[in-house]
Amino acid sequence: MPESLRITASEIDPQLLALPWRTRLEEWPREHIVRLPKGISRHIVRFSELSGQVVAVKETTEHMARREYEMLGALQRLEIPCVRRVAVIAGRTTPAGDPLPAALVTAHLSFSMPYRALFTQTLRPDTATRLVDALALLLVRLHNVGFYWGDVSLSNTLFRRDAGSFAAYLVDAETAELHEGGTALSDGQREHDLDLARTNIAGEIMDLAASGRIDADVDAIRIADGIVSAYRSLWAELTAPESFDMSESWRITERVRRLNDLGFDIGEMAIQTAPDGAHVSITPKVVDAGHHQRRLLRLTGLDVQENQARRLLNDLDEYRVRTERGEDEEEIAAHEWLTRVFEPVVRAIPIELRAKLEPAEVFHQVLEHRWLISEQREQWVPLAETLSSYIENVLRHRRDEATIMGPPTETFTAAMGAVSPDDAEGDWRDRV
Repeated sequence: MPESLRITASEIDPQLLALPWRTRLEEWPREHIVRLPKGISRHIVRFSELSGQVVAVKETTEHMARREYEMLGALQRLEIPCVRRVAVIAGRTTPAGDPLPAALVTAHLSFSMPYRALFTQTLRPDTATRLVDALALLLVRLHNVGFYWGDVSLSNTLFRRDAGSFAAYLVDAETAELHEGGTALSDGQREHDLDLARTNIAGEIMDLAASGRIDADVDAIRIADGIVSAYRSLWAELTAPESFDMSESWRITERVRRLNDLGFDIGEMAIQTAPDGAHVSITPKVVDAGHHQRRLLRLTGLDVQENQARRLLNDLDEYRVRTERGEDEEEIAAHEWLTRVFEPVVRAIPIELRAKLEPAEVFHQVLEHRWLISEQREQWVPLAETLSSYIENVLRHRRDEATIMGPPTETFTAAMGAVSPDDAEGDWRDRV
């Protein structure tokens, strides 16, 4: 006799019960499958639809499913970029009563892409470097809150466009450890994560080169080394003590400004003077990334990526200068900018094109397009004219990124090692 399902869910959704939990995931019927590309995984994974949202379903042990479910919940509370947990389904059996693996259900991250979806012959050569930089920032954020990943790789990460760069989101927390209370990781733990990242990224880039996805002469080792240098630079900026002469106290403000530019806020600053009163040593305590995101959210209610927030804030600040709004009128200027500049651009995008990019990324690209055509014409181009040009000449020719469609998922889902990269991706790569 089949036993009863045991469902742990972060949100109540009756449609959870409508999915075919009594069937092995690799045998789910087509009507329950959503066509999405994904990276190669150790586990069987399927995408399905739940109350209008796309979810990822992964088969694993009940212990690992519950552990990862709790870990993702903790990361969400800490405001670390990661996929959103939905449910754990345990007690699965076939109609004949044979046991089936437990399932972890997570929400698909809209406008996100697995790293393999980003690599085609049409993309710029620096794409790999930008992905690695985004992953380095994510790793720093994780380590800053006492999170040891244990399986750092491009495959375990999703990427969203972020004003010309990428924002990285953790997907797989199966091997992770979270030190309660943000207890600092040891140098050995951080270095082990970093070494794993370097090794895994080198292998992933080599795999792309072997499958013809990027130029064969791309230096995978150099790209993988990039995460080490990017991580060390960020970590030092966030945590390294700094000493200077008492007459150079302005360097305290400069350090805070550099950290803010990186997107981090300061919780406190430990300041120690030398016995002779000639020198000062400072050690910043970084709270978390998202400095620009929080400022933009406070001023406008827009919740966007960090680089997008920085770009939108720059445009807001320029608007404030043009309208001669002082510091004490920042909130008034922000409301005017939102209703007179940002929202008209977003509303002007034809409905059939709105799945191509997030609104904040569209706005960023419109600003970039205005700069480009203004430079070509050697005169400033009005925003309305820029927008029309961007829609017809750029946006209309992009693929949709709200949900990147691929071949039926069942054509390439398999346990790691059981399918080649080319088979795993199918012919959708030609449309990326």
